[in-house]
Amino acid sequence: MSAPSPVLSPSSPTSRDLLLYLSARFCSSLATQIQVVAVGWQVYDLTHNAFDLGYVGLAQFLPMVVLVLPAGDLADRVDRRLMLIATCAIAGLATGLLLALTLMGVHAVWPFFVAAALYGCASGLQGPAVQSFVAFLVPSETLPKAIAWASSVGQTANISGPAVGGLLYIFGAPLTYSVVLALLCVAAAGLIRVRIRAQTRRQESQISAFRRVTEGIRYVLSKPMLVGAITLDLFAVLFGGTTALLPIYAHDILHIGSAGMGALRSAPAIGAAVIAVGLARWPLHRHLGVRMYIAVGGFGIATIVFGLSQVFWVSLIALIVLGASDQVSVVIRNSLVQIATPDHMRGRVSAVHMLFTGTSNQLGEYRAGESAGHFGAVPAAVLGGVGTLVIAGIWLLTFPSLRKIDRFSDIETNR
Repeated sequence: MSAPSPVLSPSSPTSRDLLLYLSARFCSSLATQIQVVAVGWQVYDLTHNAFDLGYVGLAQFLPMVVLVLPAGDLADRVDRRLMLIATCAIAGLATGLLLALTLMGVHAVWPFFVAAALYGCASGLQGPAVQSFVAFLVPSETLPKAIAWASSVGQTANISGPAVGGLLYIFGAPLTYSVVLALLCVAAAGLIRVRIRAQTRRQESQISAFRRVTEGIRYVLSKPMLVGAITLDLFAVLFGGTTALLPIYAHDILHIGSAGMGALRSAPAIGAAVIAVGLARWPLHRHLGVRMYIAVGGFGIATIVFGLSQVFWVSLIALIVLGASDQVSVVIRNSLVQIATPDHMRGRVSAVHMLFTGTSNQLGEYRAGESAGHFGAVPAAVLGGVGTLVIAGIWLLTFPSLRKIDRFSDIETNR
């Protein structure tokens, strides 16, 4: 890392809108994390079935896959703020459904899958707009730093959200879901006040909707380093994702209750937040590709340690290291994608990025739940970590252009 670079100045004309956006993102991310803890614990408490935890992830994954590419085209054609406000409303509807199910004492699990699917719709629609939003708030030379700050805000929410969710759940699911609804309202109110710069648009009136949507795919496929970076994250998270297993570890292996599960859920975000703040102050400038591969390898090793651990503090440290390793990869990859993408394509390329990296979390949860249902939680976690290491090795050989990336300026020059 180089010497510290200055943070975004409060006197900057974009700082007011960036701060508003980061505040809104914090509230929406906090709401999401609180809800994830509540839903996971509630579903497992209803059925004690690992398969059901996987199905929660699958219910979110399917609508995201369907909606994310059209959402990318939409983000290039309409006001991104309106998209994010609308998705807050959809997420609020899902939370309201969960609140109603809880108050009515529903014990059937399938209505919870419906609520998860509705939340997946919100995630699919908001993903491309979120991933490309910061690029319309700051100049390109400060984009990696702004992305790191945005990531640190999100990770701060990811730290506090599960802990808050675990504590709130002690007082009941109705209170937990009510807090989530309030946070989503605050996020929507903040987004209304954000101003973004006008985006460059090409005249595409004669181009069909299908061609516009698939143009992002064609652009990504024309850039081997983008293909390598995006698919590396896809398969690493697909194999190494363990979040769906946390209720099982908390309930049956570590015996730490819902508050303890909240701590486990917060642990990756603690490591990620520390790294994100560090990268915002000391941005990476050299050997970016090599550092990305090292980070993915660290993610896989930490997953194996967590899977084998039966001691709470060891599990906690493993998850902190896991989150820190993942954050290095996230900042490099997100900056790479945004810098390598022309303005008029950001929404659609971000949609392709989201299709692989965003939905991989839910698909990874489904994979983990299915594996745990067949083989048990510990083998599912350990095999996932081993799979991540294997993927990193294969990609190291398959995508030499990714490994050879040195500076972000090299990416912009070759755009």
